[in-house]
Amino acid sequence: MPSNTSPSISVIIPTYNEEKYIRNVFDGLRDQTFRSFETIIVDWNSKDSTREIAKQYGARVLVEKGKGIGRARNRGAEAARGNLLVFLDADTRPQSGLLKAYAAAFASGRIVAATGPILPLEKTSKRIRAGYKFVSVLFVKVSILMGQPSIVGSNFAVRKDAFRKVGGFDERYMTHEDYDLSLRLKKAGRIVYVNDAVVHASIRRVKAWGVFGYFTYHTGNMFRYHLLRKPKEEYDPIR
Repeated sequence: MPSNTSPSISVIIPTYNEEKYIRNVFDGLRDQTFRSFETIIVDWNSKDSTREIAKQYGARVLVEKGKGIGRARNRGAEAARGNLLVFLDADTRPQSGLLKAYAAAFASGRIVAATGPILPLEKTSKRIRAGYKFVSVLFVKVSILMGQPSIVGSNFAVRKDAFRKVGGFDERYMTHEDYDLSLRLKKAGRIVYVNDAVVHASIRRVKAWGVFGYFTYHTGNMFRYHLLRKPKEEYDPIR
């Protein structure tokens, strides 16, 4: 899976006890039509076989003892050899054209960051599918057009130099760290939505919380960030 030469893209995936899901993301990366990339796993001291599975797929595995998804992503960015950073989550599966779509989008030197659709991985109801399309497609597109980009960290690409320039993810935030970074990146250059950069994500948290609970949590958290600059810190892993 990793490029034999210096890769153009570094794919960074934070993990914690993800042995049940992580093969999905690796199978998706294995099928990519764009091949100049490396895969970096930043693992928060998993107790299962997450790291072993990652090594079997040829990923670089880093162990981060400090807690926080922003911290894990920053650690991966520090180790990255590619000029373009692509962030995914361990319970996602990228479509085969994801990296090709991002590479083509960043051919324009004006673009500093990009995102794309996040759709359900498992079979589910039309209502949940419509919810994903509303949030990850319509809402995100509108947020970019309005100058208040709301990029989701589970499908996110950024130039490494721009990422470093704005200071990466704010490690104080346990949640909403991706939205905070989006707002800082808009000052560094153009952020775009790439329709062909599709990722399918597990709906396990939606199942555990319920549709209403899931979307009200994230909506309320956005208001907390804007009003208090203090998003919620409670976001227990769903395993």
